[in-house]
Amino acid sequence: MSTATHRNVELVVAALEKGGADPARVARLQVLPDAVTTAAAAAEALGVEVGQIANSLVFDADGEPLLVLTSGAHRVDTAKVARLLGVQRVRRATPDFVRAATGQPIGGVAPVGHPKPLRTLVDRALEAYDEVWAAGGIPHAVFPTTFAELVEVTGGEPADVA
Repeated sequence: MSTATHRNVELVVAALEKGGADPARVARLQVLPDAVTTAAAAAEALGVEVGQIANSLVFDADGEPLLVLTSGAHRVDTAKVARLLGVQRVRRATPDFVRAATGQPIGGVAPVGHPKPLRTLVDRALEAYDEVWAAGGIPHAVFPTTFAELVEVTGGEPADVA
């Protein structure tokens, strides 16, 4: 199966469509020739600012998966997020935990297309951009979106996470 028709990409597209994403943006999903597993690599490949990359980071919040969609321009403050959520501890998830929660590999985790909905925080810093880019379920796939659309399609909660 080619990356253009990879099952994860198909699941992401279907979830975006079901979630009410703008069809014109969904149609702009790209499968890049090289994997872009970091915000810097994605920004360079797309010719955009690193802050426009919506990193999909999965954390272990007291044993439950938490998806934080954060601007590539900064790091998530896990202590701040733990206080915000009222949990004891938020820590970076292991690759196996990420795969179990999302069905997707680290470096390609999309905001949607997971086996079941994840509690999601959407970084308010992304609101500063008219367009942001997120991973499409594999490290080679990316798609354009907006802050408002990310909140809508994920059922996420806007938050200051840095």
